[in-house]
Amino acid sequence: MLAIRLTPFGKKKNIKYRIVVAPARSKLTGAPVAFLGTPDHYDAVALADWIKKGAQPSLKIRQLCKIS
Repeated sequence: MLAIRLTPFGKKKNIKYRIVVAPARSKLTGAPVAFLGTPDHYDAVALADWIKKGAQPSLKIRQLCKIS
């Protein structure tokens, strides 16, 4: 099963996040299937496409992208 979630990147004490599609059981910093952008600038069409394909958005992604 695929999950749409935030993954951290950047320096220590200056962490930024990316929205990625990754296997649900993989580690947080593991290799993602696809990058969808950052919480400020993400590809809404690709996000909707991955949800149609069966990827489950995390709770924080639902809140950020206003998905019900």
